[in-house]
Amino acid sequence: MGKVSSLLLALLVLGTVAAVAWRRAPAATAVARAEADAGVATDGPAEAPPGSGSPGIEDDAGTGPEAEPANDAGGALPDGSKVPGLPGEAPKQVALGVVLVRYAGAEGARPGTRSKQEAATLAAELAELAKTDFKAAVQKGDKGSAEQAGSLPRGVLEPGPEYVLFTLAKGAVGGPIDTPTGFWIVRRAE
Repeated sequence: MGKVSSLLLALLVLGTVAAVAWRRAPAATAVARAEADAGVATDGPAEAPPGSGSPGIEDDAGTGPEAEPANDAGGALPDGSKVPGLPGEAPKQVALGVVLVRYAGAEGARPGTRSKQEAATLAAELAELAKTDFKAAVQKGDKGSAEQAGSLPRGVLEPGPEYVLFTLAKGAVGGPIDTPTGFWIVRRAE
């Protein structure tokens, strides 16, 4: 039963990643991703509509269950700095494990999900645990967490999570990093 559950979780994570990639397919987003991959810095709220608040900070005012909040997650590194281009020696594909911590306003979050600040605190705790016991961190993460989530090629994730994952050494843990689906703590398996 454990192997089946792990496989289903891996498929769920990969399905979520595919859905995010598919939703990000419009031309403007493709241009922004190409610029980010090339190391070109873009200034201003290219993806956030006017009045949507500060980039990377959720504004709960005026959002209800029907409203889709602006979410700039994944556009910066965990320290908030701009994402550089991947180094030439970065692999073309990596196998990964992921611990997911959802928050209100993240894609796929259910009503009553913890606040972004609460999620950030929990994600930081799970990141520390993941460095010594990744399996235990996965078990404490939200649904969608998986010790073996599968393999991903470059160009599927947002620039921030992609940079963190593709620059990790084999077996290393990175994050937490904000993504559209919540905070991720990732481990590069290969």
